[in-house]
Amino acid sequence: MLIRSYFALLIFTSFLIGIVDSAFGQSANTENRTDSTSSVQRGAVKLFVEPPTVPTGPLSPELAGAIETAFGENLTDRHWGKVQHDAMQVIARSGDPRVAWIISDFMRIVSDPELTLFLSTIASELIGTSIDVRGAWSDLTDHLIAWDIPAPPGYLDVKKRIYTIIVPGWKRLFVPGQIDWRHVSWGGVLIDDRPYGSTDDPCNCIPAADNPSVSSAADARWLKDDDVVFGIGVNGEFRAYPRRIMEVREMVNDTLGGRQLGIPYCTLCGAAQAYFTDEVPEGVARPVLRTSGLLIRSNKVMYDINTFSVFDTFKGNAVTGPLAEKGITLRQTSVVTTTWGEWKAAHPETTVLVEALALGRDFDFRNTRDANGPIFPIGDVDPRLPVHEDVLGVVTPTGVPVAFHVRSANSALKRGEAIVFENLHLVLDGGGVRVVDAEGNDLGGHQAFWFAWSQFYPGTKLWP
Repeated sequence: MLIRSYFALLIFTSFLIGIVDSAFGQSANTENRTDSTSSVQRGAVKLFVEPPTVPTGPLSPELAGAIETAFGENLTDRHWGKVQHDAMQVIARSGDPRVAWIISDFMRIVSDPELTLFLSTIASELIGTSIDVRGAWSDLTDHLIAWDIPAPPGYLDVKKRIYTIIVPGWKRLFVPGQIDWRHVSWGGVLIDDRPYGSTDDPCNCIPAADNPSVSSAADARWLKDDDVVFGIGVNGEFRAYPRRIMEVREMVNDTLGGRQLGIPYCTLCGAAQAYFTDEVPEGVARPVLRTSGLLIRSNKVMYDINTFSVFDTFKGNAVTGPLAEKGITLRQTSVVTTTWGEWKAAHPETTVLVEALALGRDFDFRNTRDANGPIFPIGDVDPRLPVHEDVLGVVTPTGVPVAFHVRSANSALKRGEAIVFENLHLVLDGGGVRVVDAEGNDLGGHQAFWFAWSQFYPGTKLWP
């Protein structure tokens, strides 16, 4: 019989496809930590062995048949038994490392240690190097990303089949587009597919806040002066989004200064961003942003609940669906990362999200969860800065991405030094730093971890 509910997956017998328990046994409110300890040192330049030889062209009939047997249409209601085991041996003998992407995807949703060990052995044969079984999925995927191993023919259909075991609703997201589906992985939580304005919190997802309630600064007595907030100002109206709330919600659809905004926060990338969602062509509904439960190289994958169009969270452009077909790219406004005390001193008229939006939770991932480096695979890293150094990133009017080292920039500005790159001028604002042009117009930069900015903008300029 077909599996028709998440709970059926949980009780499905032991040597089946196992789903990571924590995503279903509690109300998850951020992407769950994997149990991986990669064989390459996190937080340093990854030194991978030479990549394997990669064949080109179509798969052989034997290999294509083995993939269909192991990962075919009946995957959702099939025991992993001798037939699949024998098919995996055929896959291993093929020596085609492209198929390791499929094994990586399946390994991500498997919880049975024996099956994981078996898959690791097959993957090791395909890529010609041993996979660290203590963190098999992460180690395998890091290698595939770093080597840029191409996907096998028909890859997206197989990946969709695997991932919709977890969330059938992902079927509408896994469509061709301007997105590299090889790099997309499950973040450990379910999709937020609640309609706009939904208040049925908590959900078994990361619940976005739509039109959140706010208070004056004077009434926000629950906030300490040293609490981190993300400050946004639009048309002379200012609002603070406390990190404590954003770590629970990770997405806010709001209105500020008469403008509509979509505000994603990726805990894994240390990046809060603010997009104008009212600058769309006539006849296109305002995108309502939601968290998909998916990641792409450790960055959250957001989508529009109206059209199921996927967006590049870091860059703001639609990459799949009707909004991608229309070429929609959302424009950013600046987000200032600072403390509550400094923000309200600079902007005493500011409003702030109310404490109830934190749903009684008090996360603090910044100094704990990613202490030893990114916890999801990203492949190689840019060695110019440690992976978790804060940078303020922006793309110049001429299309040049540049990252400013936040601590250095903050210190230089406080000493009265000017920081200028092309037409970009860094200025202090409410205890943080933002980017304006020579006339003082906002240019929409945002803060992020170095590993995140540098992988989405490879070759970025770096100041100083």
